[in-house]
Amino acid sequence: MKIALDPYMLRKVPLLDLPRTVADLGYQYIELSPRDDFLPFFLHPRADNATVAAFRKALAEAEVEVASVLPLYRWSGPDEDERQAAVRYWKRAIEITVDLGVTVMNSEFNGRPALAAESEAQFWRSMEELLPIFEREGVRLVLEPHPDDFIEDGIAGVNLVRGINSDLVTFLYCAPHTFHQGGNLAEIMRHAGPLLTQVHMADSFDFRGSSGLRYIVNPPGSTARVHQHLDIGQGEVNWDLFFGTLKEIGFDGIATVCVFAWEERAADSARVNLTKINSYL
Repeated sequence: MKIALDPYMLRKVPLLDLPRTVADLGYQYIELSPRDDFLPFFLHPRADNATVAAFRKALAEAEVEVASVLPLYRWSGPDEDERQAAVRYWKRAIEITVDLGVTVMNSEFNGRPALAAESEAQFWRSMEELLPIFEREGVRLVLEPHPDDFIEDGIAGVNLVRGINSDLVTFLYCAPHTFHQGGNLAEIMRHAGPLLTQVHMADSFDFRGSSGLRYIVNPPGSTARVHQHLDIGQGEVNWDLFFGTLKEIGFDGIATVCVFAWEERAADSARVNLTKINSYL
């Protein structure tokens, strides 16, 4: 198992200093999430070939690897111009990933839950263009259902990944999204089986608690999705069940710490979560 750190809380650290910073926190792997100077959210990548080469050198010097690259684009959105732009951004992001020597990318389904059928159709249009590139380059694509995607349920997400019918497309289980995926953590993991190649680890509270009144959002009927990315043990994810199920199914993929709640103590958070994970393992 590769235990990686999503360094989003460290995004103010200069890119070329990031590998050493991550190494000093005790990690050997990075899940490279969006940052404005490299792969911004929903925009074309900013990294040129020289930046990619310099970052790869910094990684080697720090003896840190990028386990996966995480871009986020509107590739399933109902707006066709946005979808076509997202496909262009994806193509450049794949090039950058290959140049870094990385063979895994992970992302979200995207789209709109209120336009689920239309969004899924857009998703398949994008996959028709991108899947041949992933397969040509030998890059694995790992997908997760995210709150407010056109698919949010975990079982449905696994089924869609299975329907892509490619050995290079697999499933990511995101623990802080447990309660938006249905709350049936172990069932989803078992249903995924060998398709489960990556997990995200952070804690969250069950927004469904107290008869749905744990979080009161005005106006009533708001479609906002509420969850947290807390340190392990600060929320209500069942971590004994989480790690026990990983052991049960023989998981040996990428396990990423993706805590976003504590920028004021980002380094301490990274160390604390690594210690907790190692104690479970």
